[in-house]
Amino acid sequence: MVLLSGGLDSATALALAREQGFRPHAITFDYGQRHRVELERAGAIADSLGVESHTVFPIDLRVFGGSALTADIDVPKPGEGAASHIGGSIPLTYVPARNLVFLSIAVALAEVRGSLDVFIGVNAVDYSGYPDCRPEFIDAYAKAAGLATRIGVESESDRPLKIHTPLAGLSKADIVRLAVRLGVPMELTVSCYDPTLACGPCNECEACVLRSRGFEQAGITDPAVQTWAQDKGRHDGAHQTG
Repeated sequence: MVLLSGGLDSATALALAREQGFRPHAITFDYGQRHRVELERAGAIADSLGVESHTVFPIDLRVFGGSALTADIDVPKPGEGAASHIGGSIPLTYVPARNLVFLSIAVALAEVRGSLDVFIGVNAVDYSGYPDCRPEFIDAYAKAAGLATRIGVESESDRPLKIHTPLAGLSKADIVRLAVRLGVPMELTVSCYDPTLACGPCNECEACVLRSRGFEQAGITDPAVQTWAQDKGRHDGAHQTG
């Protein structure tokens, strides 16, 4: 079971699961996020990489409030000059307990499918400082999930339920290089938290800054730039004809 958001990290985690011999099932969450383009991209990535199934799970985290990704709060725009300060504190783009909620649902679905393996593309090196991306959280959650699920208690396997976090210790540049090696369709991935109406990244939010810096440090041109440009061209053309 692979948590697939439509972003670069989750797509790379999916490709890595396939390389390791797993037959991945993907789950994407429609949680009321404002950057809904990622739902479309997740579907395209799932089709491109090939999955056994792709579940889009609706859950409205807007009821929590308190996050710039779900509430009427401006997405912070630190800009490229503030890249070194990203991760210093928990930003407004943090959605309360999001990964805790998502993992619980993914584990439940994995249990029904008879799987002991859940992949999530969390990163604790080049990231925004979210507490539910840290290794200590994942380790604690894996233990709790093993105790709280039938598959964890009654499994005939010699090993417990495992939460795979293959990208946790990698820099964003390392993830970019890995994605290239695995043939991830990076042109389909989207990272921006605040894309414009013309389908373009803002290039100023934390996610945009981290992505741009990762590609720059890896010495690789981001193939999604061309995809965004094509989307913008289609949008502008439709606007002109309309």
